Order: sequence, then C-alpha cells, then structure tokens
Amino acid sequence: MKERRERNFRILEFRENKFDIIGDVHGCYDELMELIERLGYEKKDGCYTHPEGRRLISVGDVADKGCQNLACLDFWIEQVNNGGAFWVHGNHCNKLYRYFLGNRVHLSHGLERTVAELEALPKEERMVFRSRYMRCYESQCFYLLLDRKRLAVVHGGLRPESIGKFSNKIRAVCLYGETTGNFDENGKPERLDWAAEYDGQPFVVYGHTVAERPEIINRTVDIDQGCVYGGYLTALRYPEIEFVQVRGKKYAEYHGGGKVPEE
Repeated sequence: MKERRERNFRILEFRENKFDIIGDVHGCYDELMELIERLGYEKKDGCYTHPEGRRLISVGDVADKGCQNLACLDFWIEQVNNGGAFWVHGNHCNKLYRYFLGNRVHLSHGLERTVAELEALPKEERMVFRSRYMRCYESQCFYLLLDRKRLAVVHGGLRPESIGKFSNKIRAVCLYGETTGNFDENGKPERLDWAAEYDGQPFVVYGHTVAERPEIINRTVDIDQGCVYGGYLTALRYPEIEFVQVRGKKYAEYHGGGKVPEE
C-alpha cells in the first residue's frame, strides 16, 4: 500500500483496488452481518476477510438509532485495527468522539441509545471501549481518495474544489453535506443538493442523507437507503459499480427530507 496522509484526509493506493463500501449502519448489527456474508467475507482470527483480497470501507454513522450500537462499533474497530478496513468520519461518529472527550453534546438523534448501552457496561469495560473507539477514530479521517484519485469516499459531501484540500468549511461538508445555514421544523439543517452540481473527476460515494435508491448522479452516489428506518443497508462494490442490499428492520422513525424505500 502507498499512502499520502494529510491530517484530515488520506490518499491511498493498493495493488488491487477492490473495495466494498458500506452505507450508514446506525446500529443495525444483524443487517450488517447479513450484508458482510452476502459480500463473501469470511471470519478468521476475529476479523472478516475476503478471499479475493477486497477491503471494507464505511461511509460513517455506524452507531446511534438502532438497537446494537456497540456491536456495530466493535465490528468496525476490529476491522480497522486488524482487517485492513477504513472508516471515514460521519457526524454521529464525530459526536460520539466529542462525547468521549467530555464535551457537552445533546444526547439526542440516537446517541442516547448508544450511551445507554455504554452505561450498562461495567465501568472498566466502558473505559476500555472508550479508549479503543477514540484511538480508532483518531486513526481515520474525513475523506479518502483511492485508485489514483478515481474514487472518493466521504460521509456527507465533497465538492470538486475541495479534493486534496482541507479546512473547517470542508470538514463541515464532509460531515453534514452542504447546507443553507437554516434549520427545518425538526431542527435539522436545510440541505443543498451538492451532487446535482458535481463536476469533479473522482467518483464520490457518500451517505448521510437517506435516498430511496442508490442512483448515480454526476459521478456521485448516495448509499444511505435508511436501513434503520426499515429501508436497506447498501454496499457498493468497486470497481464493478454493483450494489448489494439487505432489508432492514424498522428501529426508528424517519423525520428527514429524503424518502425511505417502501416495502
């Protein structure tokens, strides 16, 4: 592997650029395990590997809202530490990190479920988990550039002029997508459709905003199909550009501006 690592993004090159990029999991552990199996991964020495040398990448927002949040976090921590996987920062990942730092954060939008699972652990186990998560988070970044910059993976959004750069504004778009600065009646930011205007070279895979289907728009694709709301957990196989999905159970109500896939 060749790597150019900046503070907040990474440029990676592998001999085989074969990746399985997984959308927002949000604590849906059973669905995650079903998807991993469908993708052809096998468990060995505590981690999942692929017989063809493929690598897993998460677009972030692994926990919150579902009912097995710690199990999902533990899966990705182990995959990053020992399985050659990558995990870009999502806004929920970032919020949990800030919670562990001791910052004042609202226990809302699903974080309260993750914290409840944490508080059910004995204190020593809770502190060990905190340490493992923080080390893993700090080892990862806000966006990835792969396959000679033909592929970008980010959580919320990435404009062409931001590629290969970083700033506080870019950080905000990576976590939340582009917004107007205003909020809707549910207290969520009003979003701008950055993908509709995207004209960059890298193929950008992202999540964060629920989309009814993984539709390719201007060399971008949103692979958050609202698994935790009863939609689908989606994986994009690269370079094939094939989608693999499993149906999710409904663990939370959806109040966003997107559309959850119907049954």
